[in-house]
Amino acid sequence: MTDYALALEGITCTFRAKDGQSQGYTAVGDTSLRIRAGEFVSVVGPTGCGKSTLLNIGAGLLAPSAGRVKVFGQALQGINTRAGYMFQSEALMPWRSAIDNVMVGLQYRGIPDAEARLQAQAWLERVGLGGFGDRYPHELSGGMRKRTALAQVLALDPDIILMDEPFSALDIQTRQLMENEVLDLWAAKKKAVLFITHDLDEAIAMSDRVVVLSAGPATHPIGEFTIDLPRPRNVTEVRSQPRFVELHTQIWNVLRDEVLKGYAQQLRI
Repeated sequence: MTDYALALEGITCTFRAKDGQSQGYTAVGDTSLRIRAGEFVSVVGPTGCGKSTLLNIGAGLLAPSAGRVKVFGQALQGINTRAGYMFQSEALMPWRSAIDNVMVGLQYRGIPDAEARLQAQAWLERVGLGGFGDRYPHELSGGMRKRTALAQVLALDPDIILMDEPFSALDIQTRQLMENEVLDLWAAKKKAVLFITHDLDEAIAMSDRVVVLSAGPATHPIGEFTIDLPRPRNVTEVRSQPRFVELHTQIWNVLRDEVLKGYAQQLRI
């Protein structure tokens, strides 16, 4: 039996009602999701369907109500120390320079400051920010801050990378540059990636597999598609390929009704 890098097995996650009396809200219902080592998997679904909940469970930040999480075949207990997490919102410390932000995780691991600084500088150079280490977050553009956050995650050399819509706030040109950078860095070390996105084009362009989730409550996978586009890929150029268009049509045919359901639910709230 394959030991997956990350396996979410039979996951249900129910949040208790604030009054303690009403029935809770089940965000995720009996969901299984498995990512092999070196595999890039994207998850798409309607707004509010529970995509980020699954990511938080995989990170060990949230315990499921039922089901189990395995990391390379071992039951996860507590924080997933083999995973790095790149959040949708920026997690940079505003009082620390770019290089100090990249260093912080290394320092927490007990690496001496001088060595941590060398490693942080090397990662800033890999993401194209070698000359910006002394800049503070407010002195960097949105794309530069995302590059710094990416270097912060990758500097820890995690076996699993969890990404929660990391580029959603960027303009389209910067977003596509960042997508290509991530693919280049991923290709170099082939870590397991679980990538959450609302953008179906982004999911197809970057992934080995795309998993489609239903609208909530009790979201669960309703479709899984192998992305057989050749690598390496340029996320801009690949969109014009006939196979990309074909995959987009297939996945959207599954996703469309769930998006409409999710939109209708939002209007009722």
